[in-house]
Amino acid sequence: MEPHPRGYAFEVWLRDAFNFYGLEAREPFRNKGEQIDGSFVLQGEIYLLEAKWESAKTSAADLHAFQGKLEQKAAWARGLFVSNSGFTEDGLIAFGRGKRVVCMDGLDLFDALDRELPLNLAIDRKVRRAAETGLPFERIRDLFSR
Repeated sequence: MEPHPRGYAFEVWLRDAFNFYGLEAREPFRNKGEQIDGSFVLQGEIYLLEAKWESAKTSAADLHAFQGKLEQKAAWARGLFVSNSGFTEDGLIAFGRGKRVVCMDGLDLFDALDRELPLNLAIDRKVRRAAETGLPFERIRDLFSR
């Protein structure tokens, strides 16, 4: 698929998967000057979604741009950034600690589904680890070791 249709299909797949696990996912929406790829509810908290399916790994610039969108929303809004291709190590370091964004990649999605972990549980575990460490990204396989 071409990049834009692939990205939209990824957003739809994520929304359907989140809804399957009871996360009350919503469609992408636009505010003046920005697009949000969707939102969902986890443990009573609202999360905005950024979904990327590109061939290159996601850099700090994309993470900072999404963090900037969150900072323009209500103080209690959080974010989940899903990058199918993953994140650059330098990008995660440059993005830093203590943000309102939790990161997930395609391998995380595969591991959660392969281990038959509900996505709500997988995301919840990532959120807890981020709260405990300040780091936005921890692999599902490390959070749920066999």
